[in-house]
Amino acid sequence: MKADITIPKVENVFLAALQEWNDDFMEKVWYVYLINDSDFDLESVMVVSKAYGTIDGEMRKTSLLRHAFMKVPSVSVVKIEMIEKSVLSLNNEFMVTYFIGNTLYDKKFTFRKNTINERATEEVPIIWENGVVVK
Repeated sequence: MKADITIPKVENVFLAALQEWNDDFMEKVWYVYLINDSDFDLESVMVVSKAYGTIDGEMRKTSLLRHAFMKVPSVSVVKIEMIEKSVLSLNNEFMVTYFIGNTLYDKKFTFRKNTINERATEEVPIIWENGVVVK
């Protein structure tokens, strides 16, 4: 029975964290984007995020945040959320689920602790700015 289940591979869909100016905080903050670099529209997209890890030897975790997007067109970008400075030292996990046609895709993307920083940036496809990419 397990042999009958096919799990489709997520391709050309990934996340990137980019640093942008925020007028409310009067400083640069990190925002996470969902990037669809495929030829297909993503439909009924659900993103669930959380951060977890240890700070000063004590286990910490954030509450779950849920984001829904009806459609993410092919070769496009959508802003998911801001990552607060205090959780950059934790693992930031994003579970992305979406449909292409009648096929359900899902993948867990994790920004490991302390990997979101200016030294780890590279050019992000479609956005063409520097950011931290996780595939």
